[in-house]
Amino acid sequence: MSARYNEILQATKRAIREVDATEARKLIDQGAAAVDVREQDEVDQGVVPGSIHIPRGFLEQRIEDAVPEHSQTVVVYCAGGVRSAFAAKSLNELGYTDVVSLAGGFNGWKNAGEAWHVPATLTSDQRRRYSRHLLIPEVGEAGQHKLIDAKVLLVGAGGLGSPAALYLAAAGIGTIGIIDADTVDDSNLQRQVAHTLDRVGMPKVESAKIAMQGLNPDLDVVTYQVRLTKENALDIFAGYDVIVDGADNFATRYLINDVCVLLDKPNVHGSVFRFEGQASVFLPHQGPCYRCLFPDPPPPELAPSCAEAGVLGVLPGTIGLLQATETVKLILGIGEPLVGRLLLYDALATEFRELRLKRNPACPVCGDGAHVDISTIEYTDAVCAVPSLASAAD
Repeated sequence: MSARYNEILQATKRAIREVDATEARKLIDQGAAAVDVREQDEVDQGVVPGSIHIPRGFLEQRIEDAVPEHSQTVVVYCAGGVRSAFAAKSLNELGYTDVVSLAGGFNGWKNAGEAWHVPATLTSDQRRRYSRHLLIPEVGEAGQHKLIDAKVLLVGAGGLGSPAALYLAAAGIGTIGIIDADTVDDSNLQRQVAHTLDRVGMPKVESAKIAMQGLNPDLDVVTYQVRLTKENALDIFAGYDVIVDGADNFATRYLINDVCVLLDKPNVHGSVFRFEGQASVFLPHQGPCYRCLFPDPPPPELAPSCAEAGVLGVLPGTIGLLQATETVKLILGIGEPLVGRLLLYDALATEFRELRLKRNPACPVCGDGAHVDISTIEYTDAVCAVPSLASAAD
């Protein structure tokens, strides 16, 4: 260490506040942000629990995204307390008013017997694949691990399920289940972009699996070539964190809703019709459910399917991507999901409108004191009514 460098270091340490591991832990327990300014290979060997990793070279560029409140206490640490001293001085110059450097760094923290752990790490291939996610403070490495650990079920491998499946696979969702009883038909290819002409006649779930693993071979795709029924829905849904509703009929939408409420699973809803689409997130006990919005299905003659009324081929892409986006937000715990909001999209006008939704306290599925038994419900497009609701209507 040159005399001049040592001079600068000592001057820097005099200009900042240093604390030992015990004091640093107390500050972190009280809500201070712990910022790790080491390089990735050092972080892979162990970290202070809950710390934010920003390499020293990117600190000034990224700190305000990670710690937006300049008055928040910040504990900066490196390996031995040198880089963190310079980092603390730099944060002071950026306007942070309560910054301390951990004397002795991470080595001092461990030697003092404070808690630490070795974080889960991404492979070099994953770092390249998800590099754009890693640059976003709201995602970063911790968020990418959440995506990799997540399990998402897609109900339907058609117009909505196709774009949702491809983008969720590309985003790094670790396990994606997909349920669909149909096979690929050439009439599907106008909008169901997970399928190709050479896979006509193949089960849709297998075709979608080929497309998804072609994008991301690391993910686990679980296929269910069955029709979703009240007999199998509870068992299938139980193993997933988020359910994505890509159904094309009311009976399945009501079944998805009821099972999601029973199992306390987020239901990411989407539907399309000709030039119009809609999306919402039904989060049990935190907002309305699908039955709060539509207590009963409309008569079949007033709600023709896409096969009967048609749909603009690009429209499901827009709604399916909204569903994928909402799913990622739910997993990461970021942003404002579409809970209690119904987003309406008019493709001809290129116009979005939003309707605010309220939970119905008398809803027979999610209402106060509701106890629904799906075995008593006939899930057809003409009925789908909860018996107590039907009795009340009578």
